[in-house]
Amino acid sequence: MSLPRASRIRLPKGWPGHIGEAILHVISLAQFALAHVRGRAAYRLDARIRLAAQCDSLQQEVALLHEELRIKDARMALVKPRNRPHYPAQERLAILMLRSARGWSLEQTAKNFLVTKATIAYWNRRLREGGADELIKVPEPANKFPDFVRYSVQRLKTLCPGLGKVKIAQVLCRAGLHLATSTVGRIIKEKPAPPSTDDIVAPAEKSKRSTGKVVVAADHPNHVWHIDLTAVPILPGFWVPWLPNALPQCWPFCWWVGIVIDHFSRRAMGFYIWRTRPTTKAVQAFLNRTIHEAGTTPKYLISDKGVQFWCNDYKAWCLEHGIEPRFGAVGQHGSIAVVERFIRTLKESGLRQIVVPFRRQDLRDHIGWFMFWYNEFRPHMTLEGKTPNEVYHASPPANEQPRIEPRSRWPVTAGCAKPHVPVDGEPGTVFQLQVAYHAEQRHLPLVTLRRAA
Repeated sequence: MSLPRASRIRLPKGWPGHIGEAILHVISLAQFALAHVRGRAAYRLDARIRLAAQCDSLQQEVALLHEELRIKDARMALVKPRNRPHYPAQERLAILMLRSARGWSLEQTAKNFLVTKATIAYWNRRLREGGADELIKVPEPANKFPDFVRYSVQRLKTLCPGLGKVKIAQVLCRAGLHLATSTVGRIIKEKPAPPSTDDIVAPAEKSKRSTGKVVVAADHPNHVWHIDLTAVPILPGFWVPWLPNALPQCWPFCWWVGIVIDHFSRRAMGFYIWRTRPTTKAVQAFLNRTIHEAGTTPKYLISDKGVQFWCNDYKAWCLEHGIEPRFGAVGQHGSIAVVERFIRTLKESGLRQIVVPFRRQDLRDHIGWFMFWYNEFRPHMTLEGKTPNEVYHASPPANEQPRIEPRSRWPVTAGCAKPHVPVDGEPGTVFQLQVAYHAEQRHLPLVTLRRAA
């Protein structure tokens, strides 16, 4: 039954073309409203309300991840089966393990991974006939290290996927196993092993080479500090479909974090969190607290030319404290590279591994855990594998202690990967890799090697 002519709604011209844009606006507005609601719920006294908001946020994240997978699977399904890329041998065993954990049938497994039932059945048959070694054949290693060394490197990469080959080599070096970066890179690319019972220069010199000129060179700890501010998104991003195409850069959409770094040791000296972009007075209060906690005042303080720093009030504060302010070039990437690199590490290795919380104290805990781990346990490439605390406090570096030599025929007097140190005991030592996590955060690994009995 059609509506009377007078009651029909006259739709504008090009109406279908506006529907898609309207949907984007609705979704962004819903996300805008949810951020406000969850932010307020995070500060409620009732623990049930806080847990409900956290549970709702995690459920939404799971739903969005499922949608990402569905979109990717839809794209792969358009490719003919014979033209699809093959799963690596390691992933085949992982698929069978996931099938066991999920209790999937052959049809369910094949559907979820876009292969045929015959393929899954073939993998199962190979596994039954020859075991995991038949499904994943382990070739003879190109180097002379035992298989348990290769297994330890690959296991460390699996447990800590954010570590690259350079960082893995430095972490193992501090634990007593000296491996070259190229060796670690080759081992990571090899098929998994079965489980078993350019030169680095000083910080000031590197600054000279990278920039071509040196404005300030750090000669000792607390000589030169860097400071910078950054926005840490609470939501995955800032984009919205309406002008100016960005969410407000304030809570509950993001936090503002200030960071102070010591140039000589690369040590993180302090941080502070604000709900909105801080004023110059707020930054000065943060610097006062950092100086008080450090018990000393730097001679130079390097920053960019943000409104908090490029003003008479900030310069007067520096003059009052006997600090000489220095400023990076406007629009030139790398002019304050030391603190910018730390912020990038903080976001990629620390905050990207968690759901950024709405509560300030929760974020303060996560950044505090990361900074302690960064200063105490994370080797730094510019510091030749030492940690910032070792350089700052002039303590003996762990990577210069006697090393473990797992190759039984390796001459004791022969060299090893840098730094060159003597062998602790006899060659042919068997060890086990042990990985713990600082504050139970899986992105903050603590690696040790325990000699096997």
